[in-house]
Amino acid sequence: MIKSPVTALIHYLLLAALLGIYPANAAESGAGPETEAESAPLLPLEVSYNASMEKGISLSGDASRSLQQRDGGIWHYRTDVDSFIADIDESLIFRWEDGRVVPLRYRYSLSGFMIKDRKQAIDFDWDNLVATGHHRGRKFSLPLEEGALDPMGYQLQLRQDIKAGQRDMTYRVIDKGRYDTDRFAVIDEETLNTNGEGLATLKAEKVRDDDSKRKTLMWFAPDQDYLLVRLLQIEPDGSEYEISIDEAQFSN
Repeated sequence: MIKSPVTALIHYLLLAALLGIYPANAAESGAGPETEAESAPLLPLEVSYNASMEKGISLSGDASRSLQQRDGGIWHYRTDVDSFIADIDESLIFRWEDGRVVPLRYRYSLSGFMIKDRKQAIDFDWDNLVATGHHRGRKFSLPLEEGALDPMGYQLQLRQDIKAGQRDMTYRVIDKGRYDTDRFAVIDEETLNTNGEGLATLKAEKVRDDDSKRKTLMWFAPDQDYLLVRLLQIEPDGSEYEISIDEAQFSN
């Protein structure tokens, strides 16, 4: 199914959820026993982003991400997109244990103008090692693999893994009723020009094993606690979609 440019932009706005804050399987991602990921604290965060398509067309609306701590070691991670095209509500309840995201409850809802409503839910039962949920009305049940993540949890892990010094990361993600394997690699150091000033970043890419010409590039700023400051999606037909940070606020 071919997506319209606006629908694709909304999709990658979420993808950028790599607005992420934060190891999948340590054996796969290369984490050692004493990495920064195990000791670095998880900080509450509020971030807003701008999105644009090629030729400078802007998405009219607001996109924000928040990370909030609750009682008992529980965290709430949420994305909100509010525009005349679509409204998106995506959230994750998880535990933060030994430098790892342990997902408990994932919810996703998209509704809007000229697009089909979409919903997905995943519940993680770690006592019985089973994940259950539904995607577009279809129920599913899967055995839980060690280190399994959800569509938001792996994004949180990516930032924290890069912060810990890892440069090649692989995640097992439950999405749409099945497991996906997603790999990312830091490929370069690059200085971005933001408001007339240079910002040092680490440039990362989603690694695809096929011959796809699609590219997903991300820029993380070490001086900004490795926050994602830019995401660029390049489609096989040359179309480009870009996400850039608008404002961020950290809490202690």
